[in-house]
Amino acid sequence: MVQTSARLLALLSLLQMRREWTGQELADRLEVGPRTIRRDVDKLRSLGYPVEAAPGVAGGYRLGNGGELPPLLLDDAEAVAVAVGLRTAAAGGIAGIEETSVRALTKLEQVLPSRLRRRVNALSDATSTFGVEGPQIDAEVLATIAGACRDRTRLRFAYIARDDKLSQRNTEPHAVVYSGHRWYLVAFDLDRDDWRTFRIDRIRGRLRPGERGRRRTVPGGDPAAFVKERLRAVRDSDAVTAPGRIRLAAAVSQVRARIPTRWATVEADGDNSCVVTSRSGWSQGFLVWMATLGEAMEVLDPPELAEAARAIAARLGAAA
Repeated sequence: MVQTSARLLALLSLLQMRREWTGQELADRLEVGPRTIRRDVDKLRSLGYPVEAAPGVAGGYRLGNGGELPPLLLDDAEAVAVAVGLRTAAAGGIAGIEETSVRALTKLEQVLPSRLRRRVNALSDATSTFGVEGPQIDAEVLATIAGACRDRTRLRFAYIARDDKLSQRNTEPHAVVYSGHRWYLVAFDLDRDDWRTFRIDRIRGRLRPGERGRRRTVPGGDPAAFVKERLRAVRDSDAVTAPGRIRLAAAVSQVRARIPTRWATVEADGDNSCVVTSRSGWSQGFLVWMATLGEAMEVLDPPELAEAARAIAARLGAAA
């Protein structure tokens, strides 16, 4: 009986690890025959676990969506990894997930063995975090996109590009990549017949799922490396454009605390003014960002940035 119960737990753990298994794969992993796997699957179903099966040679088993969340089986390393991930999520980055992460972490720590609880608490006590100002994304949007990647379901959505133009995109989602600052969707753009990366915080409106897409392989085979290469190409193209320089009528100590060093440098220009220089090429986004600081400003260079400032001021004046 003990051996059978242990095998059922091992089978349930395998079904939670991967979306689908063939009967032979499960039998090989558990070192039993296919008939034993069928009996064990029937036992799991009798206990309320929604194990789905597809008949035939290419058929297999998978854990379906049930009315209740089945207990997760985590080994020591997995439990610590989940706890660390929940602590990280609680620091922000995904809108509305902070409180939910704290609640889930509290439940997890209540059932952790004492040895693991000490490890998680030690990591928490020794680690400090700070929030980085940046775009937040909706947790439901992220979950929907991740599900489309998993199921190879096409997605249509509205997207705001770097030039602030709105377009409709018809895609085959492949993977979600987190850079440590922003979330990206790697997808095949059907209308442009090419691979694209999309900042998820720039997706607007309702996500519209479609039919099943093709199984594709991202160039290079690694979605994270693909996004990193695309971001590097954008930075290289920005470097061709001259940095923007703006003088603000505020002391350097007031401004530096409000501007992340990854985006711009701030140098003193007298006692009550400073010069902000973008680290990459100037853009209208840099100009608008400076304006939101609420300080009197003077565009120093390049001339194109000054011209863009005059154009924006004229449009705002006409709208008043």
